[in-house]
Amino acid sequence: MAEKACVKRLQKEFRALCKEPVSHVVARPSPNNILEWYYVLEGSEGTPFAGGYYYGRITFPSEYPFKPPSIRMTTPNGRFMTDTKICLSMSDFHPESWNPMWSVSSILTGLLSFMMDKSPTTGSVSTSVEEKQCLAKSSLAYNCKISTFRKLFPEYVEKYNQQLAEPSSKSGIVSARTRRIFTSQFGDT
Repeated sequence: MAEKACVKRLQKEFRALCKEPVSHVVARPSPNNILEWYYVLEGSEGTPFAGGYYYGRITFPSEYPFKPPSIRMTTPNGRFMTDTKICLSMSDFHPESWNPMWSVSSILTGLLSFMMDKSPTTGSVSTSVEEKQCLAKSSLAYNCKISTFRKLFPEYVEKYNQQLAEPSSKSGIVSARTRRIFTSQFGDT
């Protein structure tokens, strides 16, 4: 059971995110558990992640903000292992460096920034720029197969449906080459 201070803090942070959204980041708590948040990071233009939508989960301890959360990414991305805790200074890998002033928005901004970095860390993988670009192209299709994603982020499901309806080759439909790279890296999903 979450402590009252934790619940109040997370509710306040959600209101702040709704009022002042963070660029390239969308985050929402689970409707059933304020300690479990889901996020989507949008890949920045000019990076190998451009056009990608990276879905993941932050799990907060009941002692938050005095203890750090765990962070995982679900979408194959070429930077972090999927569904594996990511080692960041603002995650539960490094409680000694945690700062209670950090918030959901600063955590996700830090994650997005660290995603662009090439430094190895626990939970990271090394892939080529081409592989990252292919994974970016297939990311929305991948995410839309996940029921929690569809429920929490209907605007992205709508975006995907619009891409499927586009007749052009830039519609986001995954090419055979992209599918091969994706399957070789992560198996059939």
